[in-house]
Amino acid sequence: MSEKIKIALLGLGSVGEDFAEAFLEMIQEGGKPVEIAAVAHRHLDSPIALGFQQNGVPVFDNVLGVIEMGEEIDIIFDLTGDKNTRSELRKSMQESNNRHTVIAPEMIAKLLWMFVDDSVGFKNLKDGGYS
Repeated sequence: MSEKIKIALLGLGSVGEDFAEAFLEMIQEGGKPVEIAAVAHRHLDSPIALGFQQNGVPVFDNVLGVIEMGEEIDIIFDLTGDKNTRSELRKSMQESNNRHTVIAPEMIAKLLWMFVDDSVGFKNLKDGGYS
């Protein structure tokens, strides 16, 4: 395993963008051995997606690009809020036979967020599990 924990963020909408910005701030300020190694978002021309691209982070328009990175990713944060994406993600992970990467649904991201700042973001999270 790499010295750094490499994460991927799926979904850079309002929740994903807030999470990404807070996570980047924690990584940079805390000097933590964590790297955002990939992101996926439907709109590759969004300001946050372009920001990641400009910093050399692979940006994909669907989850399959992240899945193809295989064991280069330690944790995938699914922040899409989309049940179809969740199903596609789980199915693709099983088909890839990747036994290394862990999928963290929105509820886990919300838990992490509570330790940082529960006053913003994730207020509209309803169903963050896999159904």
